[in-house]
Amino acid sequence: MKKKLITLLLTLYVTAFMTAAAYAAEPLEYTIAGTDNPEYGKPTSIEVVHTPDGGAMKNEDISKNAALAPPAFGSASADTLHTGIPITPNLAPGYMPDTNAVINGSAAAVQPPAMGGGTASDTGALYVPGSSTVTVTNPGGAAGGYTEVTDDLYYRGGHLGTLEIPAIDLDVKIYQGTDSRTLAKGVGHFTETTIWAGNVGLAAHNRGTNSYFGKIHTLKAGDRITLTTKLGTRVYEVTTVSKVSETDRSSLADTRDNCLTLYTCVRNERDQRWCVRAVEVK
Repeated sequence: MKKKLITLLLTLYVTAFMTAAAYAAEPLEYTIAGTDNPEYGKPTSIEVVHTPDGGAMKNEDISKNAALAPPAFGSASADTLHTGIPITPNLAPGYMPDTNAVINGSAAAVQPPAMGGGTASDTGALYVPGSSTVTVTNPGGAAGGYTEVTDDLYYRGGHLGTLEIPAIDLDVKIYQGTDSRTLAKGVGHFTETTIWAGNVGLAAHNRGTNSYFGKIHTLKAGDRITLTTKLGTRVYEVTTVSKVSETDRSSLADTRDNCLTLYTCVRNERDQRWCVRAVEVK
């Protein structure tokens, strides 16, 4: 009994000592730092936009005034980013209601190109704010040669011809249009360009199962390209391979000389395009 009593007293003593030590300890302190330079989302007004490294870019209107209604489904520019018709034309940046033109920097007014070749007053006109795009001259104009796509130029399979580029082991059919469904079948023909005389504009994917133009950026000056249509066969030589802005369609302008212009996307650079120019071998 005495032994149990001693054990009980020792237990009570240890418990009381530990409790007193806990109360005597210095209380814990917590410090919670606030966020530094919090981000509240993308601003919706005209103000200075900064690059990721802190460098300032030019003032840019990112308000609803600059909003664009997308181009018509299946149109020549349906899959081109940053194109369309201003939702509020009279408020669109750089828009001039009296001339329906866009001011590119300090340059003279440039009429926005219409899809399919026409005037800016046409329905579905293409509006590219702040771009340096040069408009494509009207088909059949004095600026160059032009051959219209007519029903008699289609082959039984629905294609307009074939394109052969031995340097990249390519032999593919050409179809009218550049929408996604068309490019899934083969190379697409820009509807606003000629199909034979002058500057023939073609486009295709650069990745995936149907990446027909996946290697055109590897072409070199002098590489041969053969175009075959119901109008005949022409051989061209590559002259330039360049990277251009996605909105730059200046290379599709009509030309007096017979040439080919090939477009495709640049991998991991959504706002850039590869542009290959080839001229007819005389």
